[in-house]
Amino acid sequence: MNDVTASGPARPQRPVLDVWCELECPDCHAALDDLRTLRERYGDRLDIRLRHFPLAKHKHAYAAAQAAEEATEQGQGWPYIEAVLARTGELAKGGEKLLLEVAGELGLDAEEMDTALIDGRHLLIVDADQAEGKAIGVTGTPTYVIGGERLDGGKSQEGLRSRIEEIADRLLAEQG
Repeated sequence: MNDVTASGPARPQRPVLDVWCELECPDCHAALDDLRTLRERYGDRLDIRLRHFPLAKHKHAYAAAQAAEEATEQGQGWPYIEAVLARTGELAKGGEKLLLEVAGELGLDAEEMDTALIDGRHLLIVDADQAEGKAIGVTGTPTYVIGGERLDGGKSQEGLRSRIEEIADRLLAEQG
């Protein structure tokens, strides 16, 4: 296969940071500042992808994952994810009502969000993320995968952002 497209040389793929996360998880809430910092530092040079890994111990995690997918479809994925992660304690008490409230605060179509939660249109995405996570050994959240390395943030976030930055910097340097 040739590395040239009709518009010139093909651009190298951006490095990817997969973040297996759960929106009712206090540890994921703690990781929010690191995710913001990484997004600010790397911008579009690093593809940061939220991957869903709802844990059975959190009653509203599965609905929150579906809501995040609907928010992404409505063009507000990251703002929605950040807003819900910032309120993990409230989500435990407020459930779907809080998910719809956050959607309204962000100007999303809350009615469409409610319909998406009822009809389950995003179930396959959530289930596929969870299955892939299990297949690579994810057992808790947050778990990061970058450059083939899995980093477990469920016990402590200590040093993880700097390790992610080391790997991202190396991958970007290798692209030249």
